[in-house]
Amino acid sequence: MRNLGFTWLDLLALVWFFLWWVGYARFAGWHGKRVPSLLSAMEKYRRDWWVRTLERELRMIDTAIIANLSNSSTFFASTTLLILGGLLALLGTTDKVSSVVQGLPFNRQMSEAAWEMKILLLVGIFVYAFFKFTWSIRQFNIASVLVGAAPPVPRHAEDEAEYIDRAWRVSHYAAEHFNYGLRAYYFALAAMTWFLNAWLFMGTTTWVVFVLYWREFRSEALHSIKRP
Repeated sequence: MRNLGFTWLDLLALVWFFLWWVGYARFAGWHGKRVPSLLSAMEKYRRDWWVRTLERELRMIDTAIIANLSNSSTFFASTTLLILGGLLALLGTTDKVSSVVQGLPFNRQMSEAAWEMKILLLVGIFVYAFFKFTWSIRQFNIASVLVGAAPPVPRHAEDEAEYIDRAWRVSHYAAEHFNYGLRAYYFALAAMTWFLNAWLFMGTTTWVVFVLYWREFRSEALHSIKRP
């Protein structure tokens, strides 16, 4: 590790980062099945949406909603590509960037290899986000096909319960992967502080997890949409 310019504190900070990220992802999935979260609350509304879709004879509004949701994923996927291009370009100018950042307070001297490893961490995070956003887009495309393939208006929407169940699950998975991509952006902001200080990196990672938990399980938006 010292050959890369890393200290044991840097290694501890990196392990701390991934433990919080992976741990929170698993906790949110487990906890969201027991208490309301933004994702689980919206899951019920998505099922209601597909019930209403089958009740409508004209379904242009449904395709417009899916297109709007897909545009959000497309925007972040395109932005992620631009960020990745910037980070890869940054790998060729680490000496210039390090000379600027070294003058900031609470910073220490690092080797060029250490700078490159920290940039590669950000590259890895945004590659992960890109895959999540593009998979979200693909699933929204599937959802739009399901709107087009929806059966004629039944006497009762419950008659098509199986179709509704398949359709809302696809739209839920699309939203879930979009959420994973957004979460990666939050952790990327924490990873940027590693350039300054390992202690700051660990503190920011913890703060990001607190913000994510508050927004997903304690926010006013959740209280506004959750059902009894």
